[in-house]
Amino acid sequence: MDIKDLKLLIKLVTETDITEFEMDNSDEKIIIKRGHKPEYITLAAPAAQQYAHPGYQAAPAAAPVAIASAPAASPAQAAEVGDTLNSPIVGTFYEAPGPEAAPYVTVGQVVEKGQVLCIVEAMKLMNEIEAECKCKILSVCKDNAQAVEFGDALFVIQKL
Repeated sequence: MDIKDLKLLIKLVTETDITEFEMDNSDEKIIIKRGHKPEYITLAAPAAQQYAHPGYQAAPAAAPVAIASAPAASPAQAAEVGDTLNSPIVGTFYEAPGPEAAPYVTVGQVVEKGQVLCIVEAMKLMNEIEAECKCKILSVCKDNAQAVEFGDALFVIQKL
């Protein structure tokens, strides 16, 4: 397979919902995979400590370590244990479908499995990030139009 065919194949995979493609013949084997399952990490926040919003700090390279400073939505929720919903890709975080539109979700809202929570734009491709389970949004960890890295915490949620 020449490079032109390979580029075309990669383009077809990225423009569809296909997450894995495998082709095997006698001369060559090609496997193309994209995306991955989001990781959920449970954190316990100290009750007396207030957190600074991570949107005002530079995002560290080690994203799973960075989510330890996830902000609490309010002092009453500071003692709650929440799971984080992390970015599956590098891109730009958008909380709404358009500049004048209302956000997909707000703090305190209960969302259903499969409901769109935000968009992460990567290379002009809008990737909808959906809830993996029914949950309550405890906090939004990123500001609108903020750059996100793979594994950065997008939301702190409480599974219901």
